[in-house]
Amino acid sequence: MEVTSALAASQAFTKSPLSFQQQKPTEDGIPRSFYDLEKPLITNLDDIDSQSSTSQSSSEQDQDQQSSSSQSSPPTEDQPPLSDFEKALLHPQPTSAPYPLPPAPTPISVLPLDLKTPDSFVPRDPALIRLTGVHPFNVEAPLTPLYDQGFLTTLNLHYVRNHGPVPQVHDADALSWSFTIEGLCSSPVTLTLADLISSRFEDEVVSYPVTLVCAGNRRKEQNQVRKSKGFSWGAAGLSTSLWTGLPLGHLLSLAGVDTRKGKFVHFEGADALPNGYYGTSVKLSHAMDPERGMMISWLMNGLPLHPDHGKPLRVIIPGMIGGRSVKWLKKMIISDKPSENWYHIYDNRVLPTTISPEESGNGTEEMVQVWKDERYAIYDLNTNSAVVYPQHEETVQIQDGATYELKGYAYAGGGKRVTRMEISLDQGKTWLLGNISYPEDLYRTETESRIYGGRLDLSQNGRDASFCWCFWSLALPVGTLAGASDIVVRAMDEAMMVQPRDMYWSVLGMMNNPWFRVVIHHDTTSNTLRFEHPTQPALQPGGWMERVKKSGGDLTNGFWGERQAGGETLTNPITSPPEKEISLTNPAISREVSLEELRSHDSEASPWFVLNGEVYDGTAFLEGHPGGAASIINAAAQDISDEFLAIHSENAKAMMPRYHIGTLTPSSLPLLSLPTPSSPPATPRPSFLHPKQWLPATLISKTKVSPNTKIFTFTLQHATQTLGLPVGQHLLVRLSSPETIIRAYTPISPGSLPTGTLSLLIKIYPPSPDSPSSGGKMTLALDALPLRSPVEFKGPVGKFLYLSPGLCSVNSKQRNVTKLVMICAGSGITPIFQVLRAILSSPPSLDPTKCLVLDGNRVEEDILCRDELDAMARGNKERMELVYSLSRPQASWQGRKGRMDRPFFESAVGKPDPEGKTLVLVCGPEGLERAIRETFTGRGGLGWDEGDVVFF
Repeated sequence: MEVTSALAASQAFTKSPLSFQQQKPTEDGIPRSFYDLEKPLITNLDDIDSQSSTSQSSSEQDQDQQSSSSQSSPPTEDQPPLSDFEKALLHPQPTSAPYPLPPAPTPISVLPLDLKTPDSFVPRDPALIRLTGVHPFNVEAPLTPLYDQGFLTTLNLHYVRNHGPVPQVHDADALSWSFTIEGLCSSPVTLTLADLISSRFEDEVVSYPVTLVCAGNRRKEQNQVRKSKGFSWGAAGLSTSLWTGLPLGHLLSLAGVDTRKGKFVHFEGADALPNGYYGTSVKLSHAMDPERGMMISWLMNGLPLHPDHGKPLRVIIPGMIGGRSVKWLKKMIISDKPSENWYHIYDNRVLPTTISPEESGNGTEEMVQVWKDERYAIYDLNTNSAVVYPQHEETVQIQDGATYELKGYAYAGGGKRVTRMEISLDQGKTWLLGNISYPEDLYRTETESRIYGGRLDLSQNGRDASFCWCFWSLALPVGTLAGASDIVVRAMDEAMMVQPRDMYWSVLGMMNNPWFRVVIHHDTTSNTLRFEHPTQPALQPGGWMERVKKSGGDLTNGFWGERQAGGETLTNPITSPPEKEISLTNPAISREVSLEELRSHDSEASPWFVLNGEVYDGTAFLEGHPGGAASIINAAAQDISDEFLAIHSENAKAMMPRYHIGTLTPSSLPLLSLPTPSSPPATPRPSFLHPKQWLPATLISKTKVSPNTKIFTFTLQHATQTLGLPVGQHLLVRLSSPETIIRAYTPISPGSLPTGTLSLLIKIYPPSPDSPSSGGKMTLALDALPLRSPVEFKGPVGKFLYLSPGLCSVNSKQRNVTKLVMICAGSGITPIFQVLRAILSSPPSLDPTKCLVLDGNRVEEDILCRDELDAMARGNKERMELVYSLSRPQASWQGRKGRMDRPFFESAVGKPDPEGKTLVLVCGPEGLERAIRETFTGRGGLGWDEGDVVFF
């Protein structure tokens, strides 16, 4: 095996076909910030495209620009002055060094895709591949540009793993950002970023390169074998930067950590998520070990941390999965136990391969203990590698004497070095040794060097741990490649741990590191070779795994699905059962719809909307939609993909082809997310809700009203703002982490009073055998949400309206009523309560409408809003009759006992009103709604007309 020199490696692997616009320095060579978070530049897609094309130039031109601008460059209109925060953190930019320096990043701005998300202030590069839709932001770079950029990765191509909204930290507040060190320590301490960069710690600041790797790197391959619970990372879930900060062990020693009792360091960030703040832990002995290289960092490639990467302060844990490097650091806690944070327990684990996704989420006590078992927690990275060249779908002409250089990357974990790269052209029967280069070693040769205010820790401390990726290559005759059917590669580290041949599938799809295989296709007509990688990231099609799976091959048969155990070619594969997939489109429709035509149907008369890039006409379903016509009208001329897929049933999806009218033109889809130009309101909006926009409100309290029910209260945009919710309507609630969850709720707070608040009464459904965790996604997420967290709302929606005394509207048709029969169960009381309160708030002379309330529950403690209901009944005996019915009552219960069944409804409600002035309003679980339909409107039932029974 040949190992090239570090200098040669730097020259070979920092040369890139991509060229980046150099940063414009100010006086003293200090680089300017390439983004302005206080005033982000909002551009349209055309601007982004033109910016990307004009920002590229040759390396020589870049050097000339840097040389000519290094004298001095006063701020311009596009180049605002440095903030105090930037001035405090930035250092002179070196122009040359015997080790790799960070490439200059390309200027970036806030993208149109992000304008309607909580991250609307975060500038990003459009080249990054989004893995989880628009939000939250989880991205990787295209593999080839990432590799071509060289050893160090610019911000533009650095992968990002965000679990939810990015905390917004303004420059004016960044230096005062504080974090605590507490727990098992003799001197708990609170430090600010200003403290860390002060002269007190000046001699302790360090700088060195670290490769961060997501535990999900290469997960798409596992998802092809069997769908895991994670989204589909390709092979570019890794990036390398030069980090500057303070050694973690030095900071912990200031707090006097108890190394005898303390075994773990817990980290907690400021990112407010559905299940609490993100947090995790590592072993205290590792944190105190200088050879492990853990640090608290504030500079990335010499620049203040970007919001996506933890502005203003984060943890860097070399050699471990990226999930341990907590961003937006707020707490460090010394403990004798591992973290009990939800994200430490239910993320970043490799459970036994025998556990299925369904079993992992069943919520039993046994399964909870499996999740909590620290033996399954991931810390150090495993050894891994990938092929970059040949690229996916690259073609090479077969010519006599021609050679081709295979190239790729490799890394190991825990500070270990990759010591061997092996390449096979006969599926592992024989192997060739590849050449390995280690650009990281260049930093070890400098004994007195400082960069970005920190000393090069690798050289001055004599640390020989390896924290970065390395690069491998092997030149082969093209004719040799033409004689092979595939290329497989594997790496080995200094502990002789080698990548396995076969995949170890697990429920989270993490730590995937089998041999990396590239298939070689031979085209005899053109005399070329075509190369096929295993997968493409996210939902991008392509790759031999997808091809083999679609053709019926078994990807787990030990021969990558293309051969049987005996070695013969698989000519008649057994076709696996097709996955259940509901088509949302009509295959006979081929029409293209422009953005202009779509927006011309932003109307009540003919509302068109977009779902997964396809256009639908909702006009014919305005009357039949269970949520009322407003649900469709409010979606007019909008992309409702997230909302539709999060809310609707399989039956609803199966109905969509009949309303499909065309496909939105490719150029229109990204423009659809751009905000419609409008003038900002001169004064704050009097009402909060907007039918077409998600708006945030802040969670300020959670009040427990029963063992499993809480009132969640939110503040609106200003203290005198009304909710803007008509009586009988509900609103939509959206949480976007770790997946988009949308549910409809009816508030118990008044919809028209200027209170500036919103209150939801919500029953929490915990994981249990009787109620799977999936059924309580929203309730559990809200319950775990920290106070001061933003939650998004939209509305109003619904088909029922109580317009005025005795006057209702059902599906936009007015109805005069003299009586309302209100049937509910559990938290289904909320829309009933809303209508009941509106009626009884008027004196009988103004609103004589009679109300019969039938409230079914299991036990007495389950009756919600009981005090309020009882008070209404006592004060309005002539208009309100209230009946509670318990299916599992205690012995002391004096009210009705038993389920609300047909005999009960025959007695309490009876036949329909012959004058048609009585409506039945229903809200409860599916079982109750089914019983109501059978009893009231079904064959042999009580004879009620379907139009007289309204389901919320």
